[in-house]
Amino acid sequence: MEPLSAHGLPRLSWIDTLYSNFNYNTDGYEGDAAEDGKSQDGSETLPYIDESPTMSPQLPTPQGPDGVSPTPPEGLLPDIEKGLEMKKLVLSGFLASEEIYINQLEALMLPMRPLKATATTSQPVLTIQQIETIFYKIQDIFAIHKEFYDDLLPNIQHWDEKVTVGHLFQKLASQLGVYKAFVDNYKVALETAEKCSHANIQFQKISENLKVKGPKDAKDCTTTISMEALLYKPIDRVTRSTLVLHVSTGSHIITHFAGTFILSQARQLVKDGFLVEVSESSRKLRHVFLFTDLLLCAKMKKTSVGRHQQYECKWYIPLADLTFQTLDESDSCPSIQVLPEYEIEEMKIKISVLKSEIQKEKKAPKGQSRVERLRKKMNEQESWLLLHSPTIPFKIHNKHGKSYLFLLSSDYERSEWRESIQKLQKKDLQVCVLSSVELQVLTSSCFKLRTVHNIPVTSNKDDEETPGLYGFLHVIVHSAKGFKESANLYCTLEVDSYGYFVSKAKTRVFRDTSEPQWNEEFEIELEGSQYLRILCYEKCYDKSMLNKDDNEIVDKIMGKGQVQLDPQTVQSKNWHMDVIEMNGIKVEFSMKFTSRDLSLKRTPSKKQSGVFGVKINVVTKRERSKVPYIVRQCIEEVEKRGIDEVGIYRISGVATDIQALKLAFDTNTKDILVMLSDMDINAIAGTLKLYFRELPEPLLTDRLYPAFMEGIVLSDPAAKENCMMHLLRSLPDPNLMTFLTLLEHLKRVAEKEPINKMSLHNLATVFGPTLLRPSETDNAKGQHITTASDIWSHDVMAQVQVLLYYLQHPPISFAELKRNTLYFSTDV
Repeated sequence: MEPLSAHGLPRLSWIDTLYSNFNYNTDGYEGDAAEDGKSQDGSETLPYIDESPTMSPQLPTPQGPDGVSPTPPEGLLPDIEKGLEMKKLVLSGFLASEEIYINQLEALMLPMRPLKATATTSQPVLTIQQIETIFYKIQDIFAIHKEFYDDLLPNIQHWDEKVTVGHLFQKLASQLGVYKAFVDNYKVALETAEKCSHANIQFQKISENLKVKGPKDAKDCTTTISMEALLYKPIDRVTRSTLVLHVSTGSHIITHFAGTFILSQARQLVKDGFLVEVSESSRKLRHVFLFTDLLLCAKMKKTSVGRHQQYECKWYIPLADLTFQTLDESDSCPSIQVLPEYEIEEMKIKISVLKSEIQKEKKAPKGQSRVERLRKKMNEQESWLLLHSPTIPFKIHNKHGKSYLFLLSSDYERSEWRESIQKLQKKDLQVCVLSSVELQVLTSSCFKLRTVHNIPVTSNKDDEETPGLYGFLHVIVHSAKGFKESANLYCTLEVDSYGYFVSKAKTRVFRDTSEPQWNEEFEIELEGSQYLRILCYEKCYDKSMLNKDDNEIVDKIMGKGQVQLDPQTVQSKNWHMDVIEMNGIKVEFSMKFTSRDLSLKRTPSKKQSGVFGVKINVVTKRERSKVPYIVRQCIEEVEKRGIDEVGIYRISGVATDIQALKLAFDTNTKDILVMLSDMDINAIAGTLKLYFRELPEPLLTDRLYPAFMEGIVLSDPAAKENCMMHLLRSLPDPNLMTFLTLLEHLKRVAEKEPINKMSLHNLATVFGPTLLRPSETDNAKGQHITTASDIWSHDVMAQVQVLLYYLQHPPISFAELKRNTLYFSTDV
């Protein structure tokens, strides 16, 4: 139907949607039809429609707050005939939707009589109680709407200026209370129908094949629809009926009706997403919906395959009552279960291994069924990771109720939610209290309104979607400008991996400036990453700004932004310079990418005079030492002033500092000790890791690598002990002495775990692949797994376990190892 727009009349494009929205093939409802009659600021928003007594002489003309009847704007004075035609179109559309709805209710009632008849026999399909539960109030609802339809139809068929219908809508509105009883029983009815369907094959067939008649003017038009879908129709319908007929005394019913469907802009979905809520000291994955006037927290109800998915509301807070500040000092933060970091890292490795297996099976002739099983397992593991990884608290409070705690993975995400809520709170919000019917209606609408449909895990992505980048992203944060006044400024960098964002690097604080010049380079590991985020902060040194949620001083976010990591752009050999604009601030940065297959190579140094890329025995012989000087000096400096540093060896140092130290050690600079004492401790830790990574052969040697892989999986403790000790003894003396020195150092670091958060397992995760990963030879290139993610995941878990075994072992003496003779062959 072509919308009317002549003489400035409001366009009735919504007339067309009346048919499609109420179609018997549609579940749920669209957001524009689910709005109430208020604007975003809470005031009534009604379009002008002719208020003459022609429509409903019994109702008084509505007046404005000043007692003056509203006058339509100039250009909106339709003549009587066009006004009548417009009203007829409105009512005809509503009548058509009523006919479809009545047919749906009729189809739902059809099996009731035969089911009741069998209930009293020796072989009942359902019991009387089950029938009454499933079909509760359906007959009453049918009777109400059938009567309304029968009364309204002749009025529209004989439409003229004398016809009045306002009283019919008033009567329908007065009977809508029956829906409350239906809504309260809806969950039980649905569960009962589902249980009965599973228990009785005859009822299952009935419930899945209900026939719904089409409109009278559609010949032989019937549709098959499930009982579950039909039971949802009254929920769908009461949304519209409540919004259409929920009018105050003196309101013009047809005006409010049209206003609802034409220009209503009240409750709209602004933002939604999956968040982790801490509820009763355990983590729960929730889908959170931010509307223009309230925040709603829901969970997806478990349904069988093919069933209509639904949300269950856990709680909601009107935005007018929402605050981020704790009003009650005794309202402490609930205990948060934080898993050891090594468990998180271990799960990442398992997921990587599964990805490798999936790629292999895709190439196998009959691997499809196994691929589906592996995908399911990977989905479970990624969901576990998504649930247990977030640690950044986001606490909200209800002025008149309890507080709620979410855990987020990044400060960027927390800032987005906070800013979205605060932006809406700047408007003149009214406190909204939802009835049980309204809450059920709103929760049901979430399924249709949501913009985030799946939890953000890679197993939910199509094969055609880009897998992201695997390797190392080199980022130089140059400078920033656009600050209005001087401040203490720094930046953090975040990238996405395994479905969530993680903070990876942080610049130094540039003090008392409005144009910071950091010029710091970072090396960031990418694990299927697609985006880089940069956040700019003002450092806060005021202890009065202590955050009650996490007991940390809160730094102010000055701006934030993100860029997509386009493989074609970042994979070029040259640096790519870019600018992120954020709230008037511009941050300049450069980046380039190194794929994992290149970063995995151990390339011998062409210059044998340095230490990096030079065989360890060459370095120790030249230095006339048992352990390379670089290893001894870095360990000494870390133990002197870095052993209490949070995340030591895990947090990336500034790449330019690491390169400066690398050059100093390679050229044997005289003032190397002065450089070490002045250098950031994370740069020193990064230099030590880089040294082991760039050895032309791993510290535990290529020759023994297969034996280490076999020994670590031995189940007999005595056999494993003999094997693992004999393998150490088989190492060249410089390798063994260096390994034992590093081992004791890492144990001393782990003793400070309560302070530095680095457990033995965390340290094994950092150093295991570096000390064991074999060199890539030309002959092996064709034999190994080809994709970057497969190369990275191959044997990583075992490499971590090897180092962890030695870290957990009692102290190992070089002299004791050499004295003892164990009979175990290392032939491979």
